[in-house]
Amino acid sequence: MKNRNIKYALAALLSLNLGVVMAQSYDSGNPEFGIKGGINASNLYSTDADDENMLVGFNAGLYARLPITDNIAFQPELLYTTKGSKVEYNNAFASGDVKLKLDYIELPLLFKFNLTENFNIQAGGYASYLVNSKVKGEGAVNFERDVTDNLQKFDAGLAAGVGVDFNPVSVGLRYNYGLTAIGKESNTAIPNAFQDAKNSSFSLYVAYKL
Repeated sequence: MKNRNIKYALAALLSLNLGVVMAQSYDSGNPEFGIKGGINASNLYSTDADDENMLVGFNAGLYARLPITDNIAFQPELLYTTKGSKVEYNNAFASGDVKLKLDYIELPLLFKFNLTENFNIQAGGYASYLVNSKVKGEGAVNFERDVTDNLQKFDAGLAAGVGVDFNPVSVGLRYNYGLTAIGKESNTAIPNAFQDAKNSSFSLYVAYKL
């Protein structure tokens, strides 16, 4: 995902906060537990090129907010999240798309900073474990193939986002930037198509305090 897209998305959520009036705040001194879920827009990047064809997926799971000070909290989460990428083709002979679908169990570990009573920013990292993966073609060529043997089981990266709290509901926008290549190195003269690719995902979520 291009950096300008991330900036536009974060600016949009910031402008939403400016319009919030009389929203209730949570008790910052007590631990908080809840559920959350939302949609993902993900792709892959490498040192050579960025893939702008985003694949839409979802995220869902649990979170905890553990206060450190009145304005700072540690927020671990446990999510089931889908990532991947999509390549489209359209020429004189054929059209369609090929999707790489990756399903992860993900553990984000974030610090949450409340800049105002309702508006916060989040920063930290994540680690995830691959539970399912496949390549699926639709259009002129239809196929589906498991590619788990070609991919690394573990992924890790950085995470940052913004959020707005309306007790007991919160909404937020987050970006995950992968630091590890998802593909295994090839043992043959033919390189693994994914060995230099890294995950990049943008998520919009809603959380509910239990």
